[in-house]
Formats: sequence, C-alpha cells, structure tokens
Amino acid sequence: MKSTIKLAALAPALLLGGCLSFGGEAPDSLLTLTPTATVPAGAGAPMSQSNAIALVEFGSTKAIDVTRVPVQVTDTELAYLQDAVWVDRPARLFGQLVAETIRSRTGRMVVDGDDPGVGAIDRLHGTLRSFGYDARSRDVVVVFDAVRNGASSSVTTRRFESRVPVAAPETAFVGPALNQAANDVAGQMADWVGQGA
Repeated sequence: MKSTIKLAALAPALLLGGCLSFGGEAPDSLLTLTPTATVPAGAGAPMSQSNAIALVEFGSTKAIDVTRVPVQVTDTELAYLQDAVWVDRPARLFGQLVAETIRSRTGRMVVDGDDPGVGAIDRLHGTLRSFGYDARSRDVVVVFDAVRNGASSSVTTRRFESRVPVAAPETAFVGPALNQAANDVAGQMADWVGQGA
C-alpha cells in the first residue's frame, strides 16, 4: 500500500520531467517588439464612435506565421535565422505595437479586435507581407498591406514599408533592426489613421 502511495506521489514529477524534455533546449532569449511611443499611465481617450478605431487581428503570409525570423536568401529560397525566436507570432506582436502607436500619436480610442461593447465605424485590418532579414540587400524588411473600412462603406488600402540596414545576420543586430522598422511602419500607419478622419 505504501509503495502505491509513493508511486502516485511521484507520478506528477515524472510526467513533468517528461514534458520538459520535449522540443529541445529553450532559447537563451526571446525577441519582442517595443513601442517607441507609449501612452502614459492614467491617460485616456474620450469614448465615441467617431473617435474609436477597431484593429481586427492582422494576418500574415505562411513564411512569417511562425515564431522564427525568416531570411530571404534568393528570390526563391528562404531560411530561418539561427537562434532567433519571437515570444509570439510576429503579426500579433505587430498588431499590439500598431495599437499602442495609434493611441499615443493620435489620441484615438483603439479597440483591439472585435469588442461588442464599442461600435467603431473605423476598422483597420491587413496582412503582414514581410517581417525578416533580406540577405541580398543586408536589410531587415517590414511590409504591411493595410485595409481601412470607414464611414459610408468606404474602403481604403495602402502598403507600408520600412527597411533598416543590418551590420551582420545575427540575432543581436536583426532583432533591434526589426523593432526599429516595425516602429517606423506603425508610425506611418498612425499618421495615415490620423485624428479620426
């Protein structure tokens, strides 16, 4: 009876040890995006339909719908940067960055995703087309195709792009450069969205 109780007590530890061994070693660090413009604590925006903008979850191409950093080697060859791992999918991280940038630069109320409590007339969605390192030009490249639905069923589209040179194809250089390029594109999008126009 005592041996059965001991085995039952050890079972969770044995299972946990087995789970921790799956997937190889964890990376030394994870990459994320940090906004250069943030809303100070305590700040808010007036809640109104005309001032609100809803950000629908951004899509992405298959090559960047992973937590790895793609490297465009040739026109038809793609690889992934060694030891470079995002904390979440790039489209989700970029969406959070864009939301914070629009809040801080325009003063508009930003609704992340579909919130039935706020009927935002203005809606922003789109697809992240590029978000990685281009070995041919030695730049990181961020390209986003935005779609904006406004009042009177109007639809506007625009492509945003930013390139930042990189000293070497290593995580220590590519990560900060991607953060800079993503912030540049987010700033362009915030200027496009404006003050509720």
